[in-house]
Amino acid sequence: MLSSQRALFDVPSDVAYFNAAGWSPLPRATQDAARAAVSRKAQPWKLSAAFAETQHARARAAAARLIGADPHDVALVSSVGYGVAIAGKLLSIRRGARVLVLENDHTSPVLEWMSRAAAQGFALETVPQPADADWTAAVLEAIERPGAAPLALASISSVHWSDGGLVDIQRIRDALRRHGAALLVDATHSVGVIATDVKTLDPDFLIFPTYKWVLGPYGRAFVYVAKRHQEGVPLEQTAFARRDVRAENPVYFADTRYLPDARRFDMGERDHFISMEMAAIGMEMMASWGADAVVGRLSALTRQISDGLATSNALRPDERFRAPHILCLRFPDSDLGDVIGKLAQEQIYVAPRLGRMRISPHVYNDEADVDRFVATVRRVTS
Repeated sequence: MLSSQRALFDVPSDVAYFNAAGWSPLPRATQDAARAAVSRKAQPWKLSAAFAETQHARARAAAARLIGADPHDVALVSSVGYGVAIAGKLLSIRRGARVLVLENDHTSPVLEWMSRAAAQGFALETVPQPADADWTAAVLEAIERPGAAPLALASISSVHWSDGGLVDIQRIRDALRRHGAALLVDATHSVGVIATDVKTLDPDFLIFPTYKWVLGPYGRAFVYVAKRHQEGVPLEQTAFARRDVRAENPVYFADTRYLPDARRFDMGERDHFISMEMAAIGMEMMASWGADAVVGRLSALTRQISDGLATSNALRPDERFRAPHILCLRFPDSDLGDVIGKLAQEQIYVAPRLGRMRISPHVYNDEADVDRFVATVRRVTS
């Protein structure tokens, strides 16, 4: 099993940080690259003409490797919301059809369709949060609901941010295909940890940012766009989305045809001297460990926590229905805010999420962190 990688991070031994699902610490190597990049931007005349494109290619390749994609099927964007907005522009949702979203899902895969529903004449249908935590069964039931309007799209997260519920995206994809419906996946909480292969899954869009599980900065995200959608018009009109519009040319607008792949959807001002390299480093680290090794490590930690609290008053979800790297607990006999505050006083950091305590370890956590967390929770909730 993969051992703790704490030495690669600036996480003191007396800090137990269990909030990778909120934002992850940056590896030391990424911090070093960021400092060098700031200095590089201070003297831009030293940059080679190929520098920016080299950075773009590196980050694109790193993102593609994590999801089994061809690099040119991946666009460089700023956020999951930006990626969903691309999908909103490319997909034509027919009037009277349904778009499925998850109850209390994050804003990104929901609000785009909520804002379009009335004007475009489709219905936004929310899949209720299941009492048994089985999101997959709940989504499949909604897809197959007798007498329902035709289904056009499911825009859903692969792991629910608030309860750690795991959605079997392959089963959902298979069911959607039978209805001729599209699939958009917000893979924020799965890419890098849970093995993902878009060539097998075949979503229409799959999007993830870097600031959580893949150990990168804010403001960097990547969207896989299936080839069947790559002829669409991008959100922004940029020179680099065209085949030959270059300042170095004697003729500026030499060829204004779009690039023939997902690179046409790259965001404007993508030349981030600092954060693009930072994003690549984190993704490359995750790929070097491999999803199987990472998920094996993190599932062992969450299982150790769950087992350690088996005789406490914490209510734990069925392991079959939760993501292996996220554990959400309820404390019906304790004030959640008070419990989390007492943990923070002892430098143990978790997150309150819709009435639950969300625990999300990463490779920098170790067994000592878990032991201290379990002991402290038992003490402050007894």
